Amino acid sequence: MNIKCDAKGITLIELLIVIVIVGILASIAIPIYGGYMQRARRADAKTSLEQIRAAQEMRRAEYGEYRFGAGALAALQTSWGGPGTTVGDYTLSLPVATATTFTGRATPNTTRQTSDGWLQIDHLGNKTSELPDRWAR
Repeated sequence: MNIKCDAKGITLIELLIVIVIVGILASIAIPIYGGYMQRARRADAKTSLEQIRAAQEMRRAEYGEYRFGAGALAALQTSWGGPGTTVGDYTLSLPVATATTFTGRATPNTTRQTSDGWLQIDHLGNKTSELPDRWAR
């Protein structure tokens, strides 16, 4: 007697190989994606700091001095188009602000961005960060 077996499908070994390959690809892709997301959130902070600087320069052109004191960011937002006090995962502040100088700072306010460190810009356009190369990337 001749019995034919036309079994179609995949074996357990083939399924395990596919699962291993998918796992390897995921272990590579997930950290890379996280880095891209962190840089994208950092870009929001950079843009907001540039907006603070532009608003301060517009105010100085009109009044001869930078905005400082309590409520400086709110005044810049309403009168000169500056950002609010928070943007995405960052809190914006003016830790140093006088009539002739200012420093705008973006400080991470979420755990997913905390490892990124703060970013700063001053009245001369100097850009600094807590960790190296955060303005460059």
